[in-house]
Amino acid sequence: MTGRLSASTVPLGRRVHVRVPATSANLGPGFDTLGLALNVHDELEVVATESGVRIDVSGVGAPGTEHSVPTDETNLVARALLHVFDRVGVEPPGIEITATNSIPHGRGMGSSGAAIVEGVLAAKGLLEGIVDVTDADVLRYATELEGHPDNVAPAIFGGLTIAWVDETGPRHKQLAVHRGVSLLVAVPEATMSTSLARSLQPTEVPHADAVFNLSRSALLVAALTQSPELLLDATEDRLHQTYRASAMPETSALIGELRAAGHAAVVSGAGPSVLVLASDPAARLEAAKIVEHRPEAWNARLLAVDIRGGTVDRVPSNAAV
Repeated sequence: MTGRLSASTVPLGRRVHVRVPATSANLGPGFDTLGLALNVHDELEVVATESGVRIDVSGVGAPGTEHSVPTDETNLVARALLHVFDRVGVEPPGIEITATNSIPHGRGMGSSGAAIVEGVLAAKGLLEGIVDVTDADVLRYATELEGHPDNVAPAIFGGLTIAWVDETGPRHKQLAVHRGVSLLVAVPEATMSTSLARSLQPTEVPHADAVFNLSRSALLVAALTQSPELLLDATEDRLHQTYRASAMPETSALIGELRAAGHAAVVSGAGPSVLVLASDPAARLEAAKIVEHRPEAWNARLLAVDIRGGTVDRVPSNAAV
């Protein structure tokens, strides 16, 4: 787009509310491809102001807490919001953000992807009636910042997503998860750097391992949507979890114990959290008991699939904050 529209095109005081779910990517064999939205959410209220960027954060990442996040324009939500304005050629107004965060940081539950999606959706809401930001645009802008679409796709669209990139950019397919599938996420006190986790993987893998994961990824889609009884076999992986195990010994040990007991346990995203895809609620409770009896401190969270994905709504300007 040539030229830039004035900031006055976004009415001062325009207010939007954004809600975005946590995600778990990879799901075992579906490395950088499969993702699942979880019913844990971060929320924002964003107001267009005259100038500057001001952010108030409560909950996870609040000032003075572990992994506190910036409260200026370097904040990932603000960076994503401003990225969209730059991409569509509109001069941004000042931004006031009130963030309420519940997604754990550095635990493999898609906190950075959620922050990016929050910022992109907030920009979409502020630009309503000025520039049409489509769902495909939201995925594209979020992927530009995240680097790959496997986390941002379920955060945007909800449910189970298959994400890929072709010559037109990032694309996705959303699928409904079988109602029998029950989720457990075991969250440790320790954190894990996604960049560190990725650095532990080789640049090439044996042909047999690639074929193995292709078969398990295809089977996993069938297991999650039609045949939950196949989840244990479908979540076998040879592409990334083994290589990352040395950096997450407690995670690796818990996954081994859960799988030995018949539970489909995998690393959630880059870890160190563990995702259990149980075939029914009773199996999930059995898995939770194993987690609770580990000598290390783990928080066993019984979760559900978020089917809505990210939402953005205009808030009346006279509404209470």
